[in-house]
Amino acid sequence: MILTNSVIISVCTVLLMSMAKINVVIALATGALIGGVASGMSVNETLTIFSDGLGGGAVIALNYAILGAFAAAVAHSGVPIWLSNKIIKFIAKTSHSPFHEWIFKAIIVGVLVLISIMSKNIIPVHVAFIPILIPPLLGVFSELKIDRRLLSNAMAFGLIITYMIIPYGFGSIFLESIFLKNLVENGMNIGLREVLLGMIFPALGMVTGLLTSWYTYRKPRIYDFSKMRSATVKEEVCSLKDIIVSIIAILCALGVQLCWKSTMASAMFGFFIFAIGGVVGWRDSDNVVAQGFKMMSSIAFIMIAAAGFSAVLKATGDIQELVNWLASGIGSSKILGAFGMITVGLLITMGIGSSFSTVPIIAAIYVPLSIVLGFSEIGTICIVAASAVTGDAGSPVSDTMLATTAGLNVDGQHDHIFDTSIPAFIHFSIPLVIFGAIGAIIL
Repeated sequence: MILTNSVIISVCTVLLMSMAKINVVIALATGALIGGVASGMSVNETLTIFSDGLGGGAVIALNYAILGAFAAAVAHSGVPIWLSNKIIKFIAKTSHSPFHEWIFKAIIVGVLVLISIMSKNIIPVHVAFIPILIPPLLGVFSELKIDRRLLSNAMAFGLIITYMIIPYGFGSIFLESIFLKNLVENGMNIGLREVLLGMIFPALGMVTGLLTSWYTYRKPRIYDFSKMRSATVKEEVCSLKDIIVSIIAILCALGVQLCWKSTMASAMFGFFIFAIGGVVGWRDSDNVVAQGFKMMSSIAFIMIAAAGFSAVLKATGDIQELVNWLASGIGSSKILGAFGMITVGLLITMGIGSSFSTVPIIAAIYVPLSIVLGFSEIGTICIVAASAVTGDAGSPVSDTMLATTAGLNVDGQHDHIFDTSIPAFIHFSIPLVIFGAIGAIIL
């Protein structure tokens, strides 16, 4: 019976425990243990596989730690708080008519989307910008009574759609090093052009999600200012030198990213510029690095645990059983095949939490299955892309979801599951399933 499939049991365990507000690392470890035992493995065997798999997340965790140090250096410069204060003063001087508030709201959402896009390529800090930039701006958001669920979805949109359609920075890693590579290895004769064409419909699903988010969360939402004041960062003095050094550091980090295509190297180089420029004193550098590590540590630990969880899912062999069950149930129907494959991909990615890690798992299975069902190469790309991305937008263990919560919940007024994961799932995952299936059928 499919309900006894260990993958389903594991993923449901993680989701239910997360919704019960149990720590995600504990939920992942528990889900892995229950899933491993349900598949027939012993407790010791499951724990060994889980422990061995943790190493797969070590490189990712180190990248997050270094990015955190760079982001902490940016925060130490005082530039983010300086910009926040300028915005607050500008809003205070402006008429608070409904029209003006609507304009400010649209500008803020647009800027967050733009910054999220830039964080994946131009300023390669990935999600590390969120815990630095967002907390000082909470007062601005609350002054305008903006629903934080809209802001969470706006950042998720920018972070996800960037690696889907822009083959540079993190997009280059996803589109060329992972997505294209795995599809070619599994028998598809395609290039980057075909991959980008296949991303059009899944990208339309993301755009639909952003537009519907604006409508769903359009009403004002009141937040407690007393909690916000105790949580926000104190005002810092930002000199012209600090601003200039910050700009130079960001540009140098961009240059390193262009030359070496390494986010870790670019973040390290940018941090050294802050130190050489005197923004981060040599005596303070250790404290700043520690603050950056602390800021990103929770995300890093979750990503490490997710790597162990993923290793257990793969070891059970039940992912293949899940797909075999799907193949036997859909027959020769392309409609059922498209929706079925993307839905199963959603389930897998919800548990793993990373579209980057999901592609190698599903590509080996979905490419041959798509050929049997008669899907075109572009249609197959739609299926694999939508399957991988759906869970990234909504999974409680996704770094995108974790980072947006880290920035918006510093005052305890933004719940990870009900204000970040579920809104993203509703507005992005569901449209991705629909648009991905439509694209697979008609292309």
